Amino acid sequence: MAVIERSAPGAAGGELATGSRASWALDALNFTLADVRDGLGPYLAIYLLAVRGPQQGWDEATIGLVMTIAGVAGLVAQTPAGALIDRTSRKRSVVIAAALAVTLSSLALPFIGSFAAVAATQSIAGVAGAVFPPALAAITLGIVGPQAFARRIGRNEAFNHAGNAVSAGIAAACATLFGPVVVFWLMALLAVLSIGATLLIPAAAVDDAVARGLDHSAGGAAQAPSGWRTLLENRLLLLFAVLAALFHLANAAMLTSVSQLLSKLAGKESATSMVALCIVAAQLVMVPVAMLVGARADRWGRKPLFLTAFGVLAVRGALYTLSDEPMALVAVQCLDGVGAGIYGALFPVVVADLTRGTGHFNVAQGAVGAAQGLGAALSTSLAGFIIVRFGYTAAFLGLAGVAAAGFALYAVLMPETGVHGCDQSRRPHPRTRRRIAAGIRRL
Repeated sequence: MAVIERSAPGAAGGELATGSRASWALDALNFTLADVRDGLGPYLAIYLLAVRGPQQGWDEATIGLVMTIAGVAGLVAQTPAGALIDRTSRKRSVVIAAALAVTLSSLALPFIGSFAAVAATQSIAGVAGAVFPPALAAITLGIVGPQAFARRIGRNEAFNHAGNAVSAGIAAACATLFGPVVVFWLMALLAVLSIGATLLIPAAAVDDAVARGLDHSAGGAAQAPSGWRTLLENRLLLLFAVLAALFHLANAAMLTSVSQLLSKLAGKESATSMVALCIVAAQLVMVPVAMLVGARADRWGRKPLFLTAFGVLAVRGALYTLSDEPMALVAVQCLDGVGAGIYGALFPVVVADLTRGTGHFNVAQGAVGAAQGLGAALSTSLAGFIIVRFGYTAAFLGLAGVAAAGFALYAVLMPETGVHGCDQSRRPHPRTRRRIAAGIRRL
């Protein structure tokens, strides 16, 4: 196989000094992109249900359908987005273009009301949002190298969740004064700020070969990318895609469904603030969870952490059925901080485990992300129709059952993918493993 001679990553396989420009620029980018990359989600549901309402053709089912359409558009874009990130050396420009698309989509929403127009703008935002996860992971991997990737991804997720918490707090305060529409303006502002943060990352700090998953560990030389067949024959990667779809089939609609329930229980005047409180509570839990997972994923292993995420998700769905008190629902939402916090910090790490040395890290992220997006898109539509026909309790129990099924499949079929669990063909080079082991002993 051909060999591409490249210098080692700028970080020499280690974490950047916290004061370096690239490191704090990554912090700022993850903070400002927090709401942008996740989309409007429950805020859109509240706006359409409480402000537009049934008189304009919006109920739980139509809201779920428009979010499903946007989700499908995003998932179709996932794999091409990953392939683009693998191939391009202008990753920052791609992030900026996507942020601009999200900005325009958000600014248009207060001025449109038809199903087709809302679906179109949210589909554009969904396609743009497909760029952010592989781009952020690729830029991170290209800066810090594979040895420090798990820790740095944990830090990325911590800043992402902190950004979500802060923006949700601002949204709650502003919505009380100006109504739910203020969320769209806030989203646009954050997208603009993310463009500035992207420009602060030095282009020279990102090693493009390492960013796509090629291995520099063998004396500074990286193999050329392998063929696509390598990914198609990777059974563990395909299994992980199924598990990712199940996690999001269970998880994606929970917050949206709770937000709709709160709009009925608390009224539209308080619903946005209550949902913002839900998000803040969960995100504040996610920050330490993500940091802990990033710091300990190599020592504890990926599998027990992922099983914890599935288990907590199932418990959360069941607990939603025990009370209709708004503050009780907010308290249960804190469990999202554990499940989603673990998942977000481990998802790119497991994909990196399974694709090390192939040169297709980002397209693999996109492919697995497409499965994840399919689960999320089906989740909102499924929950919406169950709510309309059988009520909220049935919807939450159904989502909890999906999470329990995911737990069982992961426990039985998925091996440990970390340093001590991958099969030899997917494990890092021996020199890399020795460096990782030395780093773990220093923790």
